[in-house]
Amino acid sequence: MSTELVENSWDRIDSWLDRHAPRTLASLRAPAAEEDIRAAEGELGLAFPPDLRASLRRHDGATGDREAFRFPTHDRLLGLREISGMTADLRGIAADLDEEAAACYWHQGYAKIGSYGATADGLTVDCRPGGTSYGAIGRFFDETGTGFGHADSLGAYLAGVADRLERGMNAGAVSFNGRLIWGSALAPRPDWGSADDPLPGLEEPLPPLDLPESGTDPLPVGYLLSLEELGALVAVLPRERLAETARRQLRRLATETGLAKYPETGAALDALERDEPLPAGLAGPLALRLRSVLAQADAQRDDLRRWAAQQMAETIWSASPHRAVYGIAITRSRLSVDWRAELLADLGDPPIPPMPDDRFWGTLRNPDVNSSHYADRCAPDVSVS
Repeated sequence: MSTELVENSWDRIDSWLDRHAPRTLASLRAPAAEEDIRAAEGELGLAFPPDLRASLRRHDGATGDREAFRFPTHDRLLGLREISGMTADLRGIAADLDEEAAACYWHQGYAKIGSYGATADGLTVDCRPGGTSYGAIGRFFDETGTGFGHADSLGAYLAGVADRLERGMNAGAVSFNGRLIWGSALAPRPDWGSADDPLPGLEEPLPPLDLPESGTDPLPVGYLLSLEELGALVAVLPRERLAETARRQLRRLATETGLAKYPETGAALDALERDEPLPAGLAGPLALRLRSVLAQADAQRDDLRRWAAQQMAETIWSASPHRAVYGIAITRSRLSVDWRAELLADLGDPPIPPMPDDRFWGTLRNPDVNSSHYADRCAPDVSVS
């Protein structure tokens, strides 16, 4: 089994990361020593396929969290110590199962080489020499066991990763703030509806617009965590900047989902950009148009357009700028793999802060963001012994 494909693939991967995601490149560890590879094989009683040995001699796994090198399955590349430990853990779980369940759950001849992190799921390699599947790459799922078919070898799998990186966003490979992010977007449904569609009457049974009871409630920090470092920007930028960002993001969302073609929504977007007040009330032309879109989206089973119509209503009539920016960004994350860069551009391209930690949120003083949970955790201990 030749290892040349492994070496060439890592050359391509490292080169792409060097140009586009240097923080992710820095997460890749130095090569594993040959004696350490042999020791891990002895500890597990396995003969690692040559491709796995060659990959370990290139990078002994990846460190870190969000910056760490991950496969398109979002599994972090594991190093020798983690391969040994996590493989042993799965063996231990399988040993406590009955024979039939253990056979489906984990085979003693497998090694785990990638970890999803939040669960036990991860990439797996078949280390049973002599069989037709020796060296094949599969993926372990805690609920269902391991399924193969990802690639016949680690070299072939890494070559596929390199191909996707070089294809860029078209293959879901996104670089943002110096790190690699594997993204995906839902395919848009076929366009439906026409700008000439008449407005429904007030008497027609239409879905309601589900608006929050109060748009002034502070946005919980938990919402902004999903935006990562962009969440920190949203938390500290002035309200006026966020209001402008919400208008720009809403325009993008309406264009992407086809909502902008309706005269009522187009007029509302234009008025927002001119900072003109919009008529209040949920029975006017804009509300009727959005409710009509909700009804048609339900009939078409088009969740994206339903979410967009709902988000437009929330942004216009109830949401604070912080809540609006968050809500539109989360909706657009299902539409565009490059939504982070587009949100940053709409924020005015300010410097990107470090990834926020508990201390950042605990010391945040913004009445529009509810960070009390972290503030309590970061408060100094004033108890008297």
